[in-house]
Amino acid sequence: MAEIKDPENTILIELKDGTVAIELLTDIAPGHCERMKELARGGHYDNVAFHRVIDGFMAQTGDVQHANMEKDYNPRMAGTGASDLPNLKAEFGRIPHDRGTIGAARSQNPDSANSQFFINFKDNSFLNGQYTVYGRVLSGMEHVDKIARGEPPANPDRMISVKVASDA
Repeated sequence: MAEIKDPENTILIELKDGTVAIELLTDIAPGHCERMKELARGGHYDNVAFHRVIDGFMAQTGDVQHANMEKDYNPRMAGTGASDLPNLKAEFGRIPHDRGTIGAARSQNPDSANSQFFINFKDNSFLNGQYTVYGRVLSGMEHVDKIARGEPPANPDRMISVKVASDA
């Protein structure tokens, strides 16, 4: 595990193969970072599936409405839901969508991000300036690389638990 310099702004995602530590970029996308911490602290991301995982592109999760494995997981609905909180305004910065960055998933409307996010498997510069980057993997990218592929995967992997490091 990487050294955690700012536990209040570091997210720990427990996957089947190990822990992924994510540094939140609060100076670039404060609203998105606060939302991720709020949902993590509320337990909303726990047991949520990776519902869209495209090899050589990214792994998407965070549908807290439809992708919780303990609730009524429906692969046809996963990816269409959000939290009960209001949508977020886009916070486009100059951070590129490189391997290991965290991007806010959204609809066609740039200000429609809510709870879903994706982790880039590779550099995806074509996303730059179109989706908010608000974090980056500090350690555990090898675990992200093992997430089951598919749209949706036949047997989706899930985030076992998601915590703010200062609370862990």
